[in-house]
Amino acid sequence: MTSQQPETQPNTRPPSGGRVVMDDVAIRRALMRIAHEILERCEDLEHLYLVAIPNGGVPLARQLAANFKQIADVDVVVGILDTTLYRDDLKIKAERPRLRETEMPSAVDDRIVILVDDVLKTGRTIRAAMDALMDFGRPSSVQVVGLVDRGHRELPIKLDYVGKNVPTQPDEEVRMSGSDGNLDGALEVVVMPGEPESSGGTR
Repeated sequence: MTSQQPETQPNTRPPSGGRVVMDDVAIRRALMRIAHEILERCEDLEHLYLVAIPNGGVPLARQLAANFKQIADVDVVVGILDTTLYRDDLKIKAERPRLRETEMPSAVDDRIVILVDDVLKTGRTIRAAMDALMDFGRPSSVQVVGLVDRGHRELPIKLDYVGKNVPTQPDEEVRMSGSDGNLDGALEVVVMPGEPESSGGTR
């Protein structure tokens, strides 16, 4: 992967009725800024551990790891942690939950764990991630990166690093496209009109 920022806008168009709030250039700039902020705050870089929440957090965490390598020549472990079975709203959902990938290369004991997610709303996904994380050890601290903070918290979850605050209506859906983990693909964040309790409404 090249270390240069892309110079062109993504050639994808948002779905009908959607509006792009962050294009690929804006996302990569935000992630570079966040990488600098993390490196300034964390003194022991060897103990950093990025934990991505699928699906959107995976390419973001991998890009942050690439940024750490570029800025400080440090290799940071990247894990993937599915939070599905730890959510507190499983019993009220009619459909059977779809399990996603978990790939944790090592335990998190005494590590500075940085949870990475794409869009945050209620805070329930981050809360579930913190519960799931305890199955992999006892970190020295846990911090949270969110590319987009759309507000509407239901739990007292605070972001330590945020790419962009995007005010939204509760029934709107915010999604990141291109989030298949491939860093060469263009990413963008789109706000879509939606119905209450839509698929993007419980982050």
